[in-house]
Amino acid sequence: MKKLIQIFLVLIMTGCSSTSLVENWKNPEIVLFDANKVLLVGMAQSKEARDNFESQLQKEFDKRGVEAMRSLDVFDVNFTDVRRTEKELDAMEQSLLDKDFDAILLTKIVGSENRESFLTTTSKWDNYRGDFYNDYLSHQDIYYVDDYYETFTVYHAQTTLYCICEGKDRSMIWRGSIDITDPKDIDKTVKDYIKLVVKAMEEQDLIFRKEEKNEITGL
Repeated sequence: MKKLIQIFLVLIMTGCSSTSLVENWKNPEIVLFDANKVLLVGMAQSKEARDNFESQLQKEFDKRGVEAMRSLDVFDVNFTDVRRTEKELDAMEQSLLDKDFDAILLTKIVGSENRESFLTTTSKWDNYRGDFYNDYLSHQDIYYVDDYYETFTVYHAQTTLYCICEGKDRSMIWRGSIDITDPKDIDKTVKDYIKLVVKAMEEQDLIFRKEEKNEITGL
């Protein structure tokens, strides 16, 4: 058990997990929320990045039998070229209602920060005996190893579910805040992010539902 705790601490400090849910807020007035047609919006300057994210997210909706469309297929080609006014967004929302959309799932990067981790191994944790001698020996690389401290970037992202139901404001149903730690493989990071979002929404009974298992067989 002690070694497992040590390994867990090392994983936290070295940022080995690429995505983690740090906030999972749900409108307290909402118990269940179902949507028949969802607009998927990935806010990014790169059209390629938007295409990749929205396409993979759409596949997850398709797997679960929920109709969803990418913003790239719904918005006018020039829609994101200039800033839009509130009046223009109201008109866009009305056009979505006319096309039978009832929800928007919006994802964006809201910030980033640089952090530092230190080089270490579980063997150093195991060798430490609680005295100055071993403590010093285990960590004296601080003096000599140039990259003992490694800088990595954490991106803060948010995915928010909005209801655009007739006669109601664009009310927030759910928001998940997710940290992405120093992504190396973008495609894998996108898949991990989407998997995390879908799981969080399932847990909150929002659009998706967890599969019911047979109480006897467990299947």
